[in-house]
Amino acid sequence: MKNIDKSVVDGFGDEWSRFDQSALPKDEQLQIFNDYFSVFPWQALPPNAVGFDAGCGSGRWAELCAPRVGLLNAIDASNDALAVARKKLSAMANVKFYHASVEEIPLEDASQDFGYSLGVLHHVPDTSSALRACVKKLKHNAPFLVYLYYRFDNRPLWFRLLWKISDLIRAVVSRMPHFLRYGVSQVFAALVYWPLARTAWLLESMGASVHNFPLTGYRDKSFYAMRTDALDRFGTRLEQRFTRAEILEMMTAAGLTNITFRDSLPFWCAVGYRVS
Repeated sequence: MKNIDKSVVDGFGDEWSRFDQSALPKDEQLQIFNDYFSVFPWQALPPNAVGFDAGCGSGRWAELCAPRVGLLNAIDASNDALAVARKKLSAMANVKFYHASVEEIPLEDASQDFGYSLGVLHHVPDTSSALRACVKKLKHNAPFLVYLYYRFDNRPLWFRLLWKISDLIRAVVSRMPHFLRYGVSQVFAALVYWPLARTAWLLESMGASVHNFPLTGYRDKSFYAMRTDALDRFGTRLEQRFTRAEILEMMTAAGLTNITFRDSLPFWCAVGYRVS
């Protein structure tokens, strides 16, 4: 497969096998889905729209997208992840599965009414190339939704320094065998994620601003979500981050226009429309 990091693909296969998202509360799953899709133009899609999920993982977002469209093509580079998604979505007849990288999506160019890729393209070696490959599959004026890790361009210096420390830890943990990275990540979830998230919740309930509080995005999330994301964060060897300006530049270069960003967590989530 082109434009993949095999260790990353194997790591996500392990992650989704451990966390198939069946224990994620349904209301929380819907809340997160709505956060990602808050800028997505559902009303502009044609009846029985055909689209794709590039990097479907466990199928947690496809599960909520598929009932809204005619056909959803779920694509992932990991066979293990696809096995989880197939099981989760087995009752949905309008989902097709493809084992492929985002660089080699086995769909005809200019054939899709929409597409999305959430939390995937920052884990491939060449994010710009992968984005262009996705956009090629869209029809003229079809929307594409993307979520890419932000480079903390809207955060203070001390916040970015904290992230750099965590990134050094990730560089070590992500090179451990799967069982070790899983174990270490769960310790982080219990001793770092949960205390900070609950502290942010408490401070906010007292009227304090928690905009720049570390891990504030988890203040209303379940411990299961924290456990999943701790493994995602510290167990993934290749992680790229981008500023809003860099994402805008990549999306424009890929052939997208009328680009809209979500201005709250999760950063950065954006939608654009294929120009030609």
